[in-house]
Amino acid sequence: MIDAPLDLPCGATLKNRIVKSGLSEALGDTKNNPTEALISIFRRWSQGGAGLLITGNILIDRWHLEHAGNFVLDRSTDMNKTSELTKAAKSGGSLVLAQLSHAGRQTPKAINPDPLSISNLKLDLEGYGQPRMASDKDFSELIEKFSTSAKLAQECGFDGVEIHAAHGYLLSSSLSPRINNRKDKWGGSFENRARLLQLILQKVREAVGNNFILAVKINSSDFQKGGLEISDSVKIANLIEKENIDFIEVSGGNFEAPEAYQYVSLKESTKSREAYFLDAAKNIKASVSIPIMVTGGFRSISVMEDALTSSSTDLIGIGRPFVIDPSFPYKLLNGDISVLPAVERNFPPAQDIPKGAVLNWFCDQLALQGKTGKGDINIPLIDGHERYIKQSDEATHSLISFRNDSK
Repeated sequence: MIDAPLDLPCGATLKNRIVKSGLSEALGDTKNNPTEALISIFRRWSQGGAGLLITGNILIDRWHLEHAGNFVLDRSTDMNKTSELTKAAKSGGSLVLAQLSHAGRQTPKAINPDPLSISNLKLDLEGYGQPRMASDKDFSELIEKFSTSAKLAQECGFDGVEIHAAHGYLLSSSLSPRINNRKDKWGGSFENRARLLQLILQKVREAVGNNFILAVKINSSDFQKGGLEISDSVKIANLIEKENIDFIEVSGGNFEAPEAYQYVSLKESTKSREAYFLDAAKNIKASVSIPIMVTGGFRSISVMEDALTSSSTDLIGIGRPFVIDPSFPYKLLNGDISVLPAVERNFPPAQDIPKGAVLNWFCDQLALQGKTGKGDINIPLIDGHERYIKQSDEATHSLISFRNDSK
């Protein structure tokens, strides 16, 4: 089934079931516009044969970034550069979605020391400031910003948008009973916690019309005590399906509990573990009539086909293999390979390396792909990790210098 087309409710058709899920590409310039490196890698991804490409975080508010190199889509964005990006992303026949997000309390302190959040609960990690709890006025502005960014995405040639309500960003925090401790109409009950996401979806659909893809990414679970659980995710899916959306992507975790970024080392006993969130997605899919996409861990064609034929998912979301081999979809669909690149399995177990080292190594490879046209998997894990930290620090310094010069 992986090479079968899929018709979405809005009328768009995906040519196959392989989706490049959102990665933290962080290849924006100091004005947070797309760079040639970002455009170049999306061209290669499209020509690699995937049915759908979803960008990494495109922020709706340039004061709430998850990385200084994020691409921001607002009225100050370079629309010509953005149009170049969408043209490149569709050059091989893929459709492309802009993943719209607000980082909320997961905005680094160096970028914003008091970021807007659903509550004043601080992120339990170094390098993040004390958040400010959003007011009714802030919520109205947030809804408008998501709508504006979606309309701009449409004008620049994107085929749709995905609203990012997972991984601990602002909308994910709103849904979480652990983080959203409000006592007003925006918190407490499930309906109140989902209110912000629901209103954003209504406003976005109104802005872009019925023929534009509108997807939502949600957590299957927050993987934290008191956080979102699978039963909550099923209720969220039932609610947002009514807002005329086209599919739901299922992932999990946040910066404090990074389940979406896990990996299995060959030294560990669960060598063949794949599709981290598939069991949870089955429950969600059984409760809705729109397509479901599962992201996280897929590597073998046999596991992908089983997931599709068992009606556990309709779309296969894949991330890291696109960094290593942008052309793997054609190879997979043509039968040239049956297993995707899984270089992370050669790394030591997570407990034996610095926190975030594997994720940072892949981000370094992504930067290499964008800038040179190819990665280098021979770069040692720790070297790539440290290189990426240095790049991130330099990007943050450049962003702050630009902001200061613009005052």
